Amino acid sequence: MYYYIIMPLLISMCAAVLFGRVLIPFLKSINMGQKILDIGPRWHKSKEGTPYLGGLLFIAGTLLAVLLFLFFIERDGDYTDLYTLAMACGYALTGFIDDYAKRIKKHNEGLNRTQKFALQFPVAIIYVFVLAYNGAILPELFIPFANISIDMGIFYYIFLVLGIVYIVNSVNIADGIDGMCGTVTAIIMAMFAVIFYKDASYSGLVLSSACLGGLIGYLYYNFYPAKIFMGDTGSGFLGGMVAGIAVWLNIPLLILLFGIVYIIDSVSSMIQIVYFKFTGKRIFKIAPFHHNLELRGWSELKIVFFAAALTLGASALSLAAVLIRR
Repeated sequence: MYYYIIMPLLISMCAAVLFGRVLIPFLKSINMGQKILDIGPRWHKSKEGTPYLGGLLFIAGTLLAVLLFLFFIERDGDYTDLYTLAMACGYALTGFIDDYAKRIKKHNEGLNRTQKFALQFPVAIIYVFVLAYNGAILPELFIPFANISIDMGIFYYIFLVLGIVYIVNSVNIADGIDGMCGTVTAIIMAMFAVIFYKDASYSGLVLSSACLGGLIGYLYYNFYPAKIFMGDTGSGFLGGMVAGIAVWLNIPLLILLFGIVYIIDSVSSMIQIVYFKFTGKRIFKIAPFHHNLELRGWSELKIVFFAAALTLGASALSLAAVLIRR
């Protein structure tokens, strides 16, 4: 079984690293560089012009590894891994449209909220429908640590759709520090790999290991100081992978735990917006929370290590909850 962990990881990682040697110079040649808004930390201005389609590195690596193993896995009619990968690619496509809109508009604001939701919700709806239709999920919400499930009927599927869209956008918000989003998601993919290993799910092992390898290859270029950013294309793909695998494993509520970094950033942004709207004042110096830490004197590396440690601990607790259930 280790073969289904090591080989996809190595293939995806090597593909991402090699692809980066071609992609980064190409993106620079077509001026596909990030525009930094004035509302962020002033020292981020030095990052202006850094290419922002780096998500293509781990997307390409993941796709290559999964496709190479496509005919080596006995499926028995179960294609949930491919459905999950397709959904992640769907969100990568919506993210690419957003990235392209930024290039057209010549600033760091792409699609508006309504346009994003119009693209994101159909992807989640189709994914949940396909999994439910094929019997891959049941309308039962697993309650972590209590080791019980609650039958929610059709409301469970509505909950999943809303949750997927929320996580996709939360991962996007958490992508703002060199190496942070990639590192956090890599840890989560490693946790997923352990769960799939315990379940003896070869298809799940290949998918999670391939994504982990692609992220390691991407971090070779993205870790501080970043030579490339993932962009909405990459964060969309990762959000789709994290949410999709959580739905597949029937642990959607556990995202609140192992995805704590995503949640903190997205909730801090919502609190900031709502509080400012009603009071004209701000709770944080700036949102999301990782930028607030920057303005309080934390270095980018310190924030990344803090986020990684927090995710590692939360993932360990999540893994314990899953193993107790099984």
